[in-house]
Amino acid sequence: MRKNISRRSFVKSATVATAGAGIISSNLLSSCSKHEEKERPNVLFIFPDQYRKQSLGFLNNDPVRTPNIDKLAKNGVHFTDAVSNHPLCSPFRGMLFSGKYPLSNGVQSNCHSGRTKYGNFLKPDERCFSDVMKDSGYATGYLGKWHLDGPTPTKPGEPNIWDSYCPPGPHRHGFEFWYSYGTHNRHNHPYYWINDAKENEKTDVNQWSPEHEADVLIDYLENKDGNFRDDNKPFFMCWGINPPHTPFTEVPNRYKERFKDLTIDSVLNRPNVRKTQAPFYKETGFGDPGVEKKLSQAKDYFACVEGVDDQIGRVLEVLEKQGLKDNTIVIFCSDHGEMLGSQGLMHKNVWFKEAFEIPFIVSWPGKITPGTDNLLLSVPDIMPTFLSFLGLKDQIPAGIEGKDYSAVLRGEEFDRPKSAMYFFDKPEEEKEKRRGVKTHEYTYVVAYDKHSKKHIFLYDDINDPYQLTNIAGQKPEVEASLHEMLAQHLHNTKDYFISYI
Repeated sequence: MRKNISRRSFVKSATVATAGAGIISSNLLSSCSKHEEKERPNVLFIFPDQYRKQSLGFLNNDPVRTPNIDKLAKNGVHFTDAVSNHPLCSPFRGMLFSGKYPLSNGVQSNCHSGRTKYGNFLKPDERCFSDVMKDSGYATGYLGKWHLDGPTPTKPGEPNIWDSYCPPGPHRHGFEFWYSYGTHNRHNHPYYWINDAKENEKTDVNQWSPEHEADVLIDYLENKDGNFRDDNKPFFMCWGINPPHTPFTEVPNRYKERFKDLTIDSVLNRPNVRKTQAPFYKETGFGDPGVEKKLSQAKDYFACVEGVDDQIGRVLEVLEKQGLKDNTIVIFCSDHGEMLGSQGLMHKNVWFKEAFEIPFIVSWPGKITPGTDNLLLSVPDIMPTFLSFLGLKDQIPAGIEGKDYSAVLRGEEFDRPKSAMYFFDKPEEEKEKRRGVKTHEYTYVVAYDKHSKKHIFLYDDINDPYQLTNIAGQKPEVEASLHEMLAQHLHNTKDYFISYI
């Protein structure tokens, strides 16, 4: 049974994707008058945390069943080569909403109290995707994990505080309906700050967070008595689901059941899985450790994936029942992937496919031609691409670094990017840093380890799809070309790292 949600004065708020054939012109969208705003498409943006591309069921890679996400892809466009330029929670969110890379928006790494003094948080005066949507007549809402604010700084040696209250006002960047928290990993017992709740007024919930948030989103879509949003406006709703982020074990038993009799060897079927720590980790510190202990939780990760798909399915069913499906663009992606033993590593932060590549699906049934597209889509490109496609090109903020690729959504010819940038940095760290580029054929990375030692990594992603062999030094012409691409990215983003390559 669905848990009842408090109805206390929820604040009311003051296109299209195709890989090959454009269906609706953005001029039609931009010509809407104030009275016709409701006819603009709704936008539902869903991004579970740490959901790797290989766990899209229809790709037949990981041993998961994701019928609801599969249906989105079947009826929409799957962007096969989308990446998370800095595969980490806060930096992804910073790039998504600002349209800028981490050095420009200030979110260089995950937000916590030890980094607040460096300005490692999304600034309230940054004009974001959601600010534009609100000012353009959308009812805006945010649900789930936010992780973009800087908790009060702690002194050196004190434990870092990760969660942070986001007060109403400019820190929320135009989001009016608010059912969120900064960051915590209490998946089975989450808490939220709801709309105008004060910092000491968080609401504890005894329910798996994706399930509870699906309940909230269903109420938002049904909008009984107009308590959640202004029905006379289209909505822009972002749902930041935390699972399958760690702890993987915090998932209802009903999702674990299907995997209980399977072995770890049978579910970890990628040839690059190592059950011992990556050999270069001890020397360099690159990547997340603990593979020997954490791989035992792999089945729970896949259980989380299937549970998330189940909850998304509940929401999509209500979207259809409420008559909203035909006028709602649904975007599904993730902030980064999960290594899950590949290369002998866990989690994220690295340039390998399992962490760096992300799912990206755009669906609007009846309005787009289903298919796939291999656009090298970077996170800062999302904001200008969709604002332009929604007819809001003139509202794209000045100074953004992402590119407008809305032409791909209209089926028009355009200059495709030849590469996408990989980024890793910490504001407090002088030594360890790295940059790289990915093309359709290669991954190239210049990395400095915890001892300030320089390393070069080059992978032939066509002939070595599991990135088993570093061929740096073996293809000098290829390496030189990729090096030049990286230098151009660094020049374009005014990145200090250009002096290190």
